[in-house]
Amino acid sequence: MNNFNYFFKKIWQKLKFKGLEDNPLFCFTKKTKIKRKIYFQKYISFRNGNLIFGTLSIFLFATICYQCDAMASINGLENKHIVFFNSFFDDTGSQNKEELFVRQSKSMELEPPELKIIQDNTLGGVAVPYIVSTKVLGNVFGGNSKKNKAITEYVVQSGDTFKSIATSYDISVNTLLWANDLTTSSKPKVGQSLVILPTDGLLHLVKSGDILSDIAKKYSASSKEIISYNELTGESDIYIGDILIIPNGVMPKKAVSINNTKQTVVANSYFINPTYGRITQGLHYYNAIDVANKCGTPIYAASSGTVQRVKYGYNFGGGNLVTILHANGTVTYYGHLMTIFVKSGDKVGVGERIALMGGGTGTVGDGISTGCHLHFQVTGATNPLAKYRLGTTIKLK
Repeated sequence: MNNFNYFFKKIWQKLKFKGLEDNPLFCFTKKTKIKRKIYFQKYISFRNGNLIFGTLSIFLFATICYQCDAMASINGLENKHIVFFNSFFDDTGSQNKEELFVRQSKSMELEPPELKIIQDNTLGGVAVPYIVSTKVLGNVFGGNSKKNKAITEYVVQSGDTFKSIATSYDISVNTLLWANDLTTSSKPKVGQSLVILPTDGLLHLVKSGDILSDIAKKYSASSKEIISYNELTGESDIYIGDILIIPNGVMPKKAVSINNTKQTVVANSYFINPTYGRITQGLHYYNAIDVANKCGTPIYAASSGTVQRVKYGYNFGGGNLVTILHANGTVTYYGHLMTIFVKSGDKVGVGERIALMGGGTGTVGDGISTGCHLHFQVTGATNPLAKYRLGTTIKLK
């Protein structure tokens, strides 16, 4: 007990020395018991001060976090993460790596910068390269948004009439008849394949010497409409073998058929197989055969010639394409390409690699496609792949 009294006596002397004796907050007296009480009051007040300070600190920190959380939500930052820390500390493996643009509904990903010394005296950040897949580019710049502007085929069913078919595709009966070299006296046959145009009008196969203004005049159409609808750069942007849609055109009295075009007789060895793979579709519009294989399979020139058209995009369902004019006047068409190695005007030899197979659904330049394949078309001659049965696996020759 004596030790205890001695301890508080020392405490009292220190408090008195510091001038706290008369502090009304502690209400000091000179009685020992009171002095002990005063000490405890002072001690408890000190503890309460720490408690209050800590409580206020936690409250302020929570308020700051809440405000950051609210701002993150307002700005569309997923999972309520502060943007500066999100990409460095979060597991972003589950996020879509093929997202090209930041959207409100997605979190903003920041790449940690790579550091590089610049001019021996400055440390700078270098942006990490972002690899964009063809699928992303296809969805952003092309995709299948133009399917209503495609030339398709329809197989006649029992009970169909030309009028019912035309009505279902929102085209005139004449448009349907003209595209298929039919007349008003023709009757639909079950199983018959019909070419369906995406708009009223007709088709024209470009031949040597054709001029766009003359083509328009021939079908009582507008040159500007032809250029616009076929996405041409101008009146000179037509090539031998091109098939043009003539919107609102009218067939002249002397009917012109693209299907009865004179065919050039060629030797069996004139064309080689343009790729290798499996025949997945027999002859279809226009004088074409489909060969399927993995995307990236090489595509070769079926014969030597001059590259006419290299075109990227949807292209009425044909996707990225190349056409080659050959010495005998025939034209070969290679559609649904993933990568193209040639340009307009290039001279190519037989068997020269010109492209890689594409057509993967959702990829850029796939056009209308259900998988990787080549649409190989021949204008002015028999398609050399027509001799193979459906399902046949062909090799290069």
